[in-house]
Amino acid sequence: MSAAVLAIVLSLFSAVAYAAAAVAQERLAARESGTGVVRLLARGAWWWSVALNASAALLHVAALKFGPLTLVQPLGALTLVAAVPLGARAAGRRVRGVEWRGTALTLLGLAALLVTASGPEPDEVLSLPEALAVAGATTAVIGVLSRPGARPGLRHATASGFASGVASALTQTVTVAATDRSEAPLSAHVIVVALLVALFATAGLLLSQTAYRDGLGAPLALVTLANPLAAAVIGLSLLGERLQGGAAGLLLATAGAGLASWGVVTLARSGPAAPVPVDDHPVAAVLALEPGPAPFEPSLPAQRPTAPEHLTTL
Repeated sequence: MSAAVLAIVLSLFSAVAYAAAAVAQERLAARESGTGVVRLLARGAWWWSVALNASAALLHVAALKFGPLTLVQPLGALTLVAAVPLGARAAGRRVRGVEWRGTALTLLGLAALLVTASGPEPDEVLSLPEALAVAGATTAVIGVLSRPGARPGLRHATASGFASGVASALTQTVTVAATDRSEAPLSAHVIVVALLVALFATAGLLLSQTAYRDGLGAPLALVTLANPLAAAVIGLSLLGERLQGGAAGLLLATAGAGLASWGVVTLARSGPAAPVPVDDHPVAAVLALEPGPAPFEPSLPAQRPTAPEHLTTL
């Protein structure tokens, strides 16, 4: 099995795990819409989603060892493709026709990208100054996107995508540098970049959790598009990665990116999932009520107490 094929297989498993985690996060965010991130730490369901994210991240790290960023990162769009049937099953409904069309467009676009992005195993890494410069610029962008304002969910999703994409690029540097026998596995370079990976991976997870409060479709679409964009910029500008096929390959990659983006947007605009069915038991119905102020009910006019009747003796 070639390195590119192995990277693709690992990316497929990673995408499914990420999709399952995203569906779990979205459903938890919908049920706990008024709960802060700190309170979610006490929920077992949230830690299950963290475990799924961690498993997906490990598979993603392995894929980055065998494939370039321009190959591995676009495959992250499969997360949204896998989230469609998983989300439909969790919501107790069937996959709609528009969702199938979005899935087909995304897969066609990714197929075109795979033809041009396939390459040898990565061997170049970010130097420590380059890694620090990338981290500083990304932190500034995340700070701007995280400011209070309109559409916080979409802005947080974009910031999450950038953070995750940069974390992947830094992860590839750690993986390649740590396995390079010409350099010590625990050099200062590897340790500092590993700390940056942990920082941006955590930021991406928390930002996506807040973004999913507005639903799964649009935020996950922005995460899916922003992630490979950030990683591709780093790979093409700093790591010497190139697209195959020259000018024709660049044209095919552009067309594939357009198709995949069209498919992702189609999936994002396919509409929210149906609400979770509630049990007919009266206690379950009460527990399913949305919190809010009680409806106004007019009170009865106060009546003056009447004087008690005196008992008389016969």
